[in-house]
Amino acid sequence: MNPYHRLVSELDRLLREGRHYPLGGLPSPARPELTPDAPRILIFSPHPDDECIIGGLALRLLREAGMRVLNVAVTQGSRKDRQAARWRELQAACDYLGFDLIATGPSGLERVSPVTRRDDPGHWDRSVETIAAIIGDERPDVVFFPHDTDWNSTHVGTHQLLIDALGRQAATFSPLVVETEFWGAMASPNLMIELSVDDVARMITALSFHVGEVQRNPYHLLVPPWMQDNVRRGSELVGGQGGGAPEFSFCTLYRLRRWRDGGLQPLYQGGRIVAAEANAAQALAAS
Repeated sequence: MNPYHRLVSELDRLLREGRHYPLGGLPSPARPELTPDAPRILIFSPHPDDECIIGGLALRLLREAGMRVLNVAVTQGSRKDRQAARWRELQAACDYLGFDLIATGPSGLERVSPVTRRDDPGHWDRSVETIAAIIGDERPDVVFFPHDTDWNSTHVGTHQLLIDALGRQAATFSPLVVETEFWGAMASPNLMIELSVDDVARMITALSFHVGEVQRNPYHLLVPPWMQDNVRRGSELVGGQGGGAPEFSFCTLYRLRRWRDGGLQPLYQGGRIVAAEANAAQALAAS
């Protein structure tokens, strides 16, 4: 038998089988013990579910470096009839991951997009103030948000929202910024984070708690193959064109910089690859 046919047929079989797996409802693993003064990470998620898709580095930093992760629900989706349910699903997903959760309002922010920034500056300014206040209250060491060309209008809007909100902080505030990708691939990631089988399983299990979304479209089952394709891309985009590929099965790609002097500044030259057996805090060190 052609072994590649078996490989593809097994992937197809497992994907079809996965459509019958339970959605949510699994008991949450134990949370790591954190010190009261643990460094803080804020993930600014454009939609409920993004925390489960792009949060691999944050999950590793929680476990390996004792950092507290707080997911900020920038929006609760555009469908008003689903916003309350999406908040409950988000609470369950964050609890499973061990992330704390911050709301931006009773139903989240509305109309977070480049069009709103251009055409409705009053509404936009109020949204920026909400995000700036959260940053000012939490004083995070690390901030996660989408990169500037992540295709989806709410993802791009969230990037612009964070750039504007960071610009309103004191000049001495200089967090690390981790730009994420999902809908649109980054042209220039500089950080490749390996994820173990346990990491990926935890992330897609948490994603399954977003029941209303994955019932409509079981995209949680396609996240592992996406992470496998990240290994293909990251090997060259982060490791260097023509270089050898690390023996990873899954990874996520990021762009790590520091916010300083009113903008995003390089933290190191070239790219950095962090294996699963290393401490993820290595990813955050300046060169």
